[in-house]
Amino acid sequence: MKYTDLGLSNTNQMFANAIAGHYAIPAFNFYNMETLSAILRAARATHSPVILAVSESALKYMGDDMLIGLIRGANIHPDEQIALHLDHGTCIDTCRHAIEIGFSSVMIDASKLPFNENVNISKTVVELAHRHNVSVEAELGTLSGIEDENTSSEYSTYTNPSDAEKFVTQTGIDSLAISIGTSHGAHKRKSDDEELRFDILSDIAKRMPNFPLVLHGASSIPTHLITTINKFGGHISNARGIATQQLRRATEMNICKINVDSDLRLGFTAAIRESLSENPGNFNPREYLNAAINQMTQTCIDEITNIMGSNNKIN
Repeated sequence: MKYTDLGLSNTNQMFANAIAGHYAIPAFNFYNMETLSAILRAARATHSPVILAVSESALKYMGDDMLIGLIRGANIHPDEQIALHLDHGTCIDTCRHAIEIGFSSVMIDASKLPFNENVNISKTVVELAHRHNVSVEAELGTLSGIEDENTSSEYSTYTNPSDAEKFVTQTGIDSLAISIGTSHGAHKRKSDDEELRFDILSDIAKRMPNFPLVLHGASSIPTHLITTINKFGGHISNARGIATQQLRRATEMNICKINVDSDLRLGFTAAIRESLSENPGNFNPREYLNAAINQMTQTCIDEITNIMGSNNKIN
């Protein structure tokens, strides 16, 4: 299936606009109707372009037919600038499959492999994807933390600026995910004083002016959501996200896509815990799931406006 048949766009023009305008496109992960609905409501309410990100495990969870059925039911129009993106594709076959079923953008993540192997695999995906006008993201460097079975590592390695320049030239990718201190999951920093490695980001941006760079593991981990979860029976301790001001600073330095997953998970969980605690006799899923949609929608709106700066950028 061609992604254009679903009203989707690839990310090439989105990123060019974002770099020129010094903002970032939000890439929100989704895995069911509720998360998809919240993301689209927020994007449409703020007139923001958006990337609908689906990890390998989320694709397996939903299944091809359910996923594409949800996208078809969303009635997406090309003017809305909405991309469907495979997040952390682990192999060539996974990327090929995503392209075949209608994804407009794919990420090949061979970052744990030696440099030359990463180059060869990423280049193969580029050759495959570009035949279908599908955008390709790859990663150089390793993020620590755990999001799901596709994104887990006990260690991190910063991206080498010189290697980044060589990697982009040798692969022909459309965007590069770099490691400058973000991490997967809800525990991104050990203290509030930790800063991203803006020296590395600056070096990469100078070497590759106007080339799209991506931040993974960049959820802000809103404290009010952690508080709500813990108030109503949860137990999440020492959770710290990436500070809003640091993320905004990154958008001034070629970061034109920021990935967010944990924040929506937290919003979903906080709303359901609060709803069921305050209405213990309720067993109607539509009521507490609607509360979750509303909370996730607000979370997306807040981050589009205060972090991404992508509101009112549909043109």
